[in-house]
Amino acid sequence: MPVQELSTDALSTEHLHADLRGRSVRGGLWTVSSQGATFLIGSVATVVLARLLAPADFGLVAMVTAITGLGQAFADLGLSEATIQSQEINQNQVSTLFWINVAVGFTLTLITAALAPVLTWFYREPRLMDLTFLLSLTFLICGLRVQHEALLKRRMRFLSLGIRNVASYILAVPVAIVMALHGAGYWSVAALPLILNFTQMALSWLMVRWIPSLPRRDAEVRSLVAFGGNVAASYLVTNVNRSADQVLIGWYWAAGPLGLYSRAYNLLMLPVRQLSGPAFSVAIPAFSRLQGDPERFARYYLRAANLMVWISAPIFGFLFVAAKPVIVLALGNQWREAAPVFQILVISALGQVLFESALWLFVSRGESARLLKLLLILSPIIVGSFAIGLPFGIKGVALFGSLVFVAILPWILKSAFRGTDLTLQRLGKAILCPISLCLAGIALAETALCLIAPQAIVSQLLVAALGFAVAYSLSALVPAVRGEAMTLSGLYSELRLSSQTA
Repeated sequence: MPVQELSTDALSTEHLHADLRGRSVRGGLWTVSSQGATFLIGSVATVVLARLLAPADFGLVAMVTAITGLGQAFADLGLSEATIQSQEINQNQVSTLFWINVAVGFTLTLITAALAPVLTWFYREPRLMDLTFLLSLTFLICGLRVQHEALLKRRMRFLSLGIRNVASYILAVPVAIVMALHGAGYWSVAALPLILNFTQMALSWLMVRWIPSLPRRDAEVRSLVAFGGNVAASYLVTNVNRSADQVLIGWYWAAGPLGLYSRAYNLLMLPVRQLSGPAFSVAIPAFSRLQGDPERFARYYLRAANLMVWISAPIFGFLFVAAKPVIVLALGNQWREAAPVFQILVISALGQVLFESALWLFVSRGESARLLKLLLILSPIIVGSFAIGLPFGIKGVALFGSLVFVAILPWILKSAFRGTDLTLQRLGKAILCPISLCLAGIALAETALCLIAPQAIVSQLLVAALGFAVAYSLSALVPAVRGEAMTLSGLYSELRLSSQTA
């Protein structure tokens, strides 16, 4: 088949409109299934590596990734969202965006490598020199992957994306574990994201029937680059907010405490990413096709938010109650000091999920400039909260950061809803039932732990789980809960029918 025909086929989205709802539902199923698989494999990596390595090993890598994470937004430059969100796009435009991504990725690799001596001086840690050189390659790999991955998402090929992600984890995790077993130390932690990114890049190229042509000056990509630049800057500010706590802890408290904090944070972010990642992948292309129908757009968002909160609320509620046994069982007894930090961070976990949903609205509606403006206002507030908590140790950083984030979340959501048919009242009504039930589960589980006072780690987990099970079972007596259950059951029936139709 000629290259031009392959390219046209890879860019076409007309076929999506005939079954947008069905594709969104099936895409959600496939994406959640693949995320569940990667979650399990990633959890194995977390558990095994935590037992083979010391907290300082993770702290060393976190010192570098806290900085390189800031550049991840610019490795993409927001051009993947530009490709996904655009109603119409052609071969010359995508090809030009591809070469821009490659150039930016290569430049960031050079800049990061040049910063290695600076990081070594800043953290007073000579081992960071070679580690930074290695991790700088992530930017180049990302630049080569961006547009192929964006085309998969634009065409809503979520099954292909799921297969790619699972395959990359199946390859990367065993390699990292074998390296740790052979005494590689922190190098095994650094190797994991590199292998993941490289494998995903290679498989994306194999799955997309698209070959980039040479860049052209008349490709008319200025509006796409402007949109993507605002998205990239927004992601940069978001990454600054998410990395500032670890940068400050590494500078003020050194590698050991940072290792404890970063493992607690990353363990909590596992379920957050499993929820927000699939939702983002499905929501952006689906919502982008609904820009001209405000009420349908609002209904889709509320239904998605309701489903995400139903899934995430009991998970985070249980993790809050069982923080200590979860940490000890997952990471080992040497990580016990990370349990209080983990419990404090859970306070803002559900807020993180809702924050991600706000990003859907800005990006899918093409409002990247307004998103950037909002994040620039939020950044000093969030970073300042970490700085205030810094003298009080890693628990102080977690507490001040979590409380401030929860306090400003309604304002963030209200800003995201501007110009739509959404309101805080409509969202509150959509998520009231699952949040109320989660709070009841927390109260019942805490009461059971206080009354029974189990000593064994497994017994503590079972008692906490029993408390939540009783609370959710009794909720069936409440009419509002039964109504929500019927809605979720209807969504499941729709999913089965949609899958059979496909």
